[in-house]
Amino acid sequence: MLIFANFIRAIAQVIDIGLTVFMWIVIARAILSWVSPDPYNPIVRFINQLTDPILYQVRKRIPTVFGGIDISPIIILLGIVFLRIFIVESLMGLSMKLL
Repeated sequence: MLIFANFIRAIAQVIDIGLTVFMWIVIARAILSWVSPDPYNPIVRFINQLTDPILYQVRKRIPTVFGGIDISPIIILLGIVFLRIFIVESLMGLSMKLL
């Protein structure tokens, strides 16, 4: 059971790192929306390509513009925090019970 518990813990860690990296990418996207960066910059294009599909899905389902302020990144960040608590903590707890 030790190997299975470590496997579950490793999966939890990888998910946590992935969600954390994506959270920082969404934050970078929000900061870039405050300035007018060069749209042909490879970093800006990479960030936009990663975040546009998810932000589009949120904007399509929820009216996220209030007074000219787009709150879809905030909704995405809250979703990431929820997933980190729900999935990662659940997997960590499961791995600890298996030991």
